[in-house]
Amino acid sequence: MDKLRSMEIFVAAVDSGSFTAAAERFGISAVMVGKHVRELEQRLGAALLTRTTRRQSLTEIGRQYAEQCRAILAQVNAAESLAETMRIAPRGVLKVTTAVSFGMEWLAPMLPDYLGMHPEVSVDLNLNDRMIDMVEEGFDIAVRIGTLEDSSLVARPLRPYGVVICGSPEYLARRGVPQVPSDLAQHECLEFSGWVPQARWRLKGYPDARHIPVSRLRANNSYALKQAALKGFGLIMQAETALAQDIAAGRLVRVLDDYLPTPRPMHLLYPRDRQPTPKLTSFIDFIRSRLE
Repeated sequence: MDKLRSMEIFVAAVDSGSFTAAAERFGISAVMVGKHVRELEQRLGAALLTRTTRRQSLTEIGRQYAEQCRAILAQVNAAESLAETMRIAPRGVLKVTTAVSFGMEWLAPMLPDYLGMHPEVSVDLNLNDRMIDMVEEGFDIAVRIGTLEDSSLVARPLRPYGVVICGSPEYLARRGVPQVPSDLAQHECLEFSGWVPQARWRLKGYPDARHIPVSRLRANNSYALKQAALKGFGLIMQAETALAQDIAAGRLVRVLDDYLPTPRPMHLLYPRDRQPTPKLTSFIDFIRSRLE
């Protein structure tokens, strides 16, 4: 028999004063109520009730056990109510992960708008360029850039992730403006150490990146590379959105637009769930409205 069910029936028998009244409450027979009580007594190795033909009374152990059962059942009911409430409206902590550059330049600036729309949701944002096992590490959702491997996760497409190549006006005045990708051999091409091989300075019409020397400055953080480009150290290839403000302000100048690589796919990933919570579905809808 289900232990919690037996505890519920036992408490009902105690509160109502009879097996018959408890049976009516649960739609079972009085005999079945007795079986549930006896099952608990066998588990505990002690009598819970003393019954005569006219009345029933709790033993000392039964009285203390009934109090503990009430407390346990109240906690179970509270947990079920919380779960039900969380499926009605977005609330709770949403664990999100994405790449550092995308998170800093795209996702983080959007989050205040989302949190303003859903005041009972908290977001725990993890920026990391390593490949994270979402299920094992407990993340609700991820934004991934690039071709996806086969996975049991749900993948929802977003706007493709396009990049631009830029340098500061001072750098281009000093080193010249590259006209074709082969000119990059004479330039300092800042290198993101987290790039997969197929993403490393491979431009349209020039798939072989071997003619581009490894920069004297490599970093696993795109923000650090952008600061180096702004200081006039070299050229940078990053997401167009990440550099848009600096381009508009004239701090960076676009080059080689005709040779930019094809935009890479971008997806929202989340574990399969037959009943996704409102906090997850609200976040999915929000991100897709901004990035589709």
